[in-house]
Amino acid sequence: MENRIKELREQKNMTQQNLAESVRVSRQTIISLENGRYNPSIFLAYRIARIFGLSIEQVFLFGDEDL
Repeated sequence: MENRIKELREQKNMTQQNLAESVRVSRQTIISLENGRYNPSIFLAYRIARIFGLSIEQVFLFGDEDL
């Protein structure tokens, strides 16, 4: 599953650490998400989307292979 976390984070001038603290995870989790090595729980996906004022679907890009 692809995501727009890095793009959205940079648009808000947030560091990985800032975002991690805002959604209560480690910086390493944010790095793994941005690199596509980790799929978040629905709760984490929701918290991340809320930080950016977007829906989960606007942050996390689902392809047919993800369903």
